Amino acid sequence: MKIICLARNYVAHARELNNPLPEKPMFFMKHENCILRNNKPFYYPDFSSDVHHEIELVLKISKVGKNIDPKFAHRYYDEVALGIDFTARDLQMEAKNAGAPWEISKSFDYSAPLSEFLSIAEVGDMNDISFHLDINGKTVQDGNSGLMIFPVDVQIAYISRFITLKTGDLLFTGTPEGVGPVKIGDRLEAYLGERKLMDFQVK
Repeated sequence: MKIICLARNYVAHARELNNPLPEKPMFFMKHENCILRNNKPFYYPDFSSDVHHEIELVLKISKVGKNIDPKFAHRYYDEVALGIDFTARDLQMEAKNAGAPWEISKSFDYSAPLSEFLSIAEVGDMNDISFHLDINGKTVQDGNSGLMIFPVDVQIAYISRFITLKTGDLLFTGTPEGVGPVKIGDRLEAYLGERKLMDFQVK
């Protein structure tokens, strides 16, 4: 199982980090050990002092595909969830400044809490899904899939040019603006529309 993550896929998020807008989809990888399920607590790692939350819509790939045409991309997924791409921002900045890969900041163990999956049929239009993240009862990120720079079908078509997608692979589709630090004791609640799908603590 692969975890493929889109970077800079919302205009406001790219600008809040002072990053240029991408001309084509940008993606990186997480690994299976990153997944944290069933609302288990996230334990703050001892190698970072600046871990940030990034709430995202997550698609589950439903069949094998390579060089997928965008008009057929919708046939390769039928479930959606919420996930959080925890990022050790201090390690990321250190790596960027050194011109080094920054996988260490994104792919550490349990850096990808994941909710249950819902069927696309139940959720509705994949290009108009609202979602948000609350921390300690306050909304910190509020997004809609319609604001993506690269819609999910474009993402799938592009990625499949380079990487064969397989059943069970996960696609983190990018985060909206409002990313920021978490701290020990925080309670994170994530919503797809008005439906709460995640509720866990940082310890």
